Amino acid sequence: MTSKNLPEWVPVAGHQLRLSGIHFDAIRLKGVRGEAVVHHLITLTAGEPGPVVREVAGARWTYFLIPPGSSKEFDWPPGATCYGPAARDHWVGIPGVEGNTYPLSWRCGAPEEDEYVDPELLHGLVRAQLAWEESEEAPE
Repeated sequence: MTSKNLPEWVPVAGHQLRLSGIHFDAIRLKGVRGEAVVHHLITLTAGEPGPVVREVAGARWTYFLIPPGSSKEFDWPPGATCYGPAARDHWVGIPGVEGNTYPLSWRCGAPEEDEYVDPELLHGLVRAQLAWEESEEAPE
């Protein structure tokens, strides 16, 4: 077991669904796009990007957990799905600290209490990563 002061929404073992907009908002990216953003976050934060959940099967989604309510402060580009306070419930799978958490895992370890991905930094990286898709779709 870890010595970190874990948030109440992180299970000790296995994984559980948590409602976004309560304990965190989440920004979801697919496959290699998510991994590229994680790589840049790790580089820019000296290896401490905040809580990032990855799905290791299927579409290989990456979920960046940001402070609750902060997602609405930014205009997220197409390709980034925002899970925040909304009229419709959005659930995010949260892996435990130990045990079988398949198909979910913490990309850089479970978070400490009040630890989140910096939403402004994340927004800039997501826009940069997805900018080429927007420019390809724009008519010439």
